[in-house]
Formats: sequence, structure tokens, C-alpha cells
Amino acid sequence: MKDQRGFRIVLCSAIFIILTQNRALADLDSESHGVNSESVGEEEWEMVQRKGMQFILNGQPFYVNGFNTYWMMTLAADNSTRGKVTEVFQQASAVGMTVGRTWAFNDGQWRALQKSPSVYDEEVFKALDFVVSEARKYKIRLIMSLVNNWDAYGGKAQYVKWGNASGLNLTSDDDFFTNPTLRNFYQSHVRTVLNRVNTFTNITYKNDPTIFAWELMNEPRCPSDPSGDKLQSWIQEMAVFVKSLDAKHLVEIGLEGFYGPSAPVRTRFNPNPYAAQVGTDFIRNNQVLGIDFASVHVYPDSWISPAVSNSFLEFTSSWMQAHVEDAEMYLGMPVLFTEFGVSAHDPGFNTSFRDMMLNTVYKMTLNSTRKGGAGAGSLVWQVFPQGAEFMDDGYAVYLTRAHTASKIISLQSKRLAIFNSLCSWRCRWGCKKKNHTALDALLMHDEL
Repeated sequence: MKDQRGFRIVLCSAIFIILTQNRALADLDSESHGVNSESVGEEEWEMVQRKGMQFILNGQPFYVNGFNTYWMMTLAADNSTRGKVTEVFQQASAVGMTVGRTWAFNDGQWRALQKSPSVYDEEVFKALDFVVSEARKYKIRLIMSLVNNWDAYGGKAQYVKWGNASGLNLTSDDDFFTNPTLRNFYQSHVRTVLNRVNTFTNITYKNDPTIFAWELMNEPRCPSDPSGDKLQSWIQEMAVFVKSLDAKHLVEIGLEGFYGPSAPVRTRFNPNPYAAQVGTDFIRNNQVLGIDFASVHVYPDSWISPAVSNSFLEFTSSWMQAHVEDAEMYLGMPVLFTEFGVSAHDPGFNTSFRDMMLNTVYKMTLNSTRKGGAGAGSLVWQVFPQGAEFMDDGYAVYLTRAHTASKIISLQSKRLAIFNSLCSWRCRWGCKKKNHTALDALLMHDEL
């Protein structure tokens, strides 16, 4: 039995090396940054599910190398810029990315999706339909965020404005989490989005495998209640509400990952003392019924200091490791690092440091992946095509001109593709990965 297992390991490793070398050669032979949608495999497009601490697709592990591009619906609403959405998917697909994250909201702002409570701009909704249909063409799944904590694209502040316009007397943006009328406004939006029938594919959103997960809110915070009780109550209600409408898709909160009162020992990993006072509580929040996986963001330049330094990399490593440990020990679910990046506006920024940040995040993820751990992947903030510079917040990675970054991203995609294919070759999923010396060497090598 021991000899047979060893033979399987060697055989699988050899197959992986051959496949990876072939793919690398194919990449070298191709000068195109896009892929023809007709070249996408015809295999059945299935929902991604969760099994314990891993994402699963067709019974095999599904570890993620992904990206953020929040503005796709907005640019798709104008025919003159709609092509930029296609370029994002083409370029992300070309470097092997499999999951994107974007906004399924724009509340009361320029090119608003929701102009007022339950009143929608159909042309903007068709733009969101287009985003989902293009993602499907390029075999990229989407995390769809349903509202913003921040004022950009409306957010909870816009809901409070709508509440006051309807006769309420609200004094804090955090009333979004507690006022019954505003909760109803949000639930109405969720219901509308999930029940939307895509005008390009004729598939209802809640039935579409293109959607990887629903995100309750981008970076929720409730600083008026450092105890975290208000936000916890909101998460409990909304997670169950989303699941009552759509039991098929995964659901996550959208947290940045700050530790709160329920885990005082873990607050030492927070980037600063204030992080424990914003009303979020990573472990407690993610233990809510209906939450399928945890999200974490990684922004040392926003949380520690704007000046680039090696402390960014040290913080990133300890921050990620802490959350992987929590996902494994306390939550029993995958953790996805859904935003990370470093801004070109930071003092001392250079592209070499951004490449170091990419490598740090990817290797921390891979350290968990190769053990079959809860570190399920990461999504860089954010991928941009050329010609969309006017939307650049400083974090944009232009894949067609950031050649080193593109190679690093592509290498990570290849590594994860190797690991995701492990079970398809009948290797023993769940066996002791420390014995897979050949596989480990392959995964951690800097060239494939």
C-alpha cells in the first residue's frame, strides 16, 4: 500500500510538470492578452460550493486567484466605454484569474442603478447583465457586493438620506443597521438583484453559476457601537434573508478582518488600536448562520502608515496567518483575502515593492493551500485595462504594461491550477501534504 501511494504521488507530480510546461509554452507562443470566448471549454458550468474549509467545484478543490474591478457596471452603462469591461475579463483570463469582485449597487449617484428605494434604471441594470454575461464567456466567476459602507456609489449614507426624505429623523449613517425602514430598503434591493433575469443570458441571477458569492456589504463598519452588537444583529438578519431567497450561492459579509471584543487576545494582530473600535468582530461575525466563508482585506498603507516600508510585508504575513488560523480553529470555513494592494500614491512606492507585496500575499496563500488549509485564495485590488485611467485610485494594476506583476499573477494562477487539478488525477485529497515533496517543490518554484 505504501509503495502504491508513493507511485501515485510520483505519477501525479510528473503529470503536473508536463501539463504545466505545456501550458507555459502555450503562453509563450501566444501574444494575445485576450481569449476568444469560443475557446472556453464546453464543460458544464457548475456552482462553486463549500465543503468544510475548502471551496469545491465538481468535487475538486477550487482555490482562487482573483481580482477586483468595482466599476464595471458603471462603464458598461455607456456604449463608448463598455468595451473596457470585456478587456478586463480578457486580460484577467489570460493570466489565469478565475474570480472577480465587483459592485452590484450604485445608489442615488451618477449612473445610479437604484435611483431611489426600489426604483431602478433599466439601462444600468442591463449594464450589470452585460458584466455577468461577459464574465461567463471568459469562465470568470463574480463576487457581487450589494451595498457600500462608504459614501462612494451611495452606500449606507444614501440609505439614510432616503430615510429622512421619507419622513424619518435619522442622525447617523449607522442608523442603516438598526432602522427597520432602512433594513427594508436594503432587503428590497437584495430581492431585486437576486431575482433579476439577465437580459443577455436569460438566467436569473440567483440561479447563475457565474456568481461565485453574494457579499452583504463592502467593508461594513458601525463605529457608533464598538461592542459590535448592532452590526452583529444586522448580519444575522441579512445572511438568513439572502439564504431564504437563494440557498444555492455562497454568502460572505465583506469584512476587512478586524478583531473585536469577542476575541481580545487576537486584537494584537489588528493594524492599530482604532480597528477594535469600529464595531466589527471577525470571529463572532463569521459564526453567524448563513455565512459560508470569511473575507479579509489587506491594506497596510491605509492602516499603518502611508509611507512604503518593509513593515508592510511583515504586517501582511502576520495578518494573513492569523486569519487562516482562525478560519481553521474557530470557524471551520475558507477565508478569502478579497482585497489587497499598495497604492502608487504612497510615498516611496515603486513597482518593485508592489511585486514584493504580490509575492508575499501569494506565498502566504500557497502555504495554506498546499496543506489543504483554509487559506482559499486572494483577489488583488485592482485590475485595469488601458484607457480607464480616469477611474484609477492609485491601486490599479495594468496587466498589459505591468509585465513583472503580470508574470507573478500568472505564476500564482498556474500554481493554483495545479493544485485544483489534484483530485482530477485521483490523487488522495486529504492525504498528508508533507509527503508530497515533488508537488511542494513544484508549487513553490519561482518558474513553471
